[in-house]
Amino acid sequence: SNTDGSITSTVQANTDAGFSIVLYNGEGDGQATVGHGLGVKPQVIIPKNRGASGSFHMYHEAIDSSAPEDYGILLNSTNTRADDAGFHNDTAPTSSVFTVGTYNNFDNDYVAYCFAEVEGYSKFGSYTGNGSTDGAFIYTGFRPAFVMTKKTSGTGNWYINDTGRYSFNLTGGHLYAESNSAESGSGIDILSNGFKPRNT
Repeated sequence: SNTDGSITSTVQANTDAGFSIVLYNGEGDGQATVGHGLGVKPQVIIPKNRGASGSFHMYHEAIDSSAPEDYGILLNSTNTRADDAGFHNDTAPTSSVFTVGTYNNFDNDYVAYCFAEVEGYSKFGSYTGNGSTDGAFIYTGFRPAFVMTKKTSGTGNWYINDTGRYSFNLTGGHLYAESNSAESGSGIDILSNGFKPRNT
């Protein structure tokens, strides 16, 4: 039981891995805070209403360079990012709590998946592509096993590449977080210290 926020939450947290699973019940307004149990500020938060159909409203620290808390993006959609207080009430998370907007605080049960960056283990960020099959190199500081990317300047798929399906470069087709489509397209190079897109 976590009482750091205005809503008491139930938290399972692995602070070494920078990951927590948070259960809470919404109060119906757009200004509540919820304890996440990580002890550091999370870079990614993915809440989902368990009591009704609806979207996964993702917070991502790198979605905007100046005020990422003003934006959100849907994990189950190809839509671009949206500037909308309904996601997080335009309030950045802290080392103890995150704020839920009107989209994530109905009088229903919720689950939220929270991620904090751990050096040598996980990395969350942004990059600008170069439109070439010889893509930009994105440094992570370790060999990633799972890479998920999404264009934020316009509509586009959530691309998933991993070393479980393809242990060699060029990795095989993408999976899509927002779709039940079969894997397709070309992959990326997963390197000892980062990754490199290999499509335009």
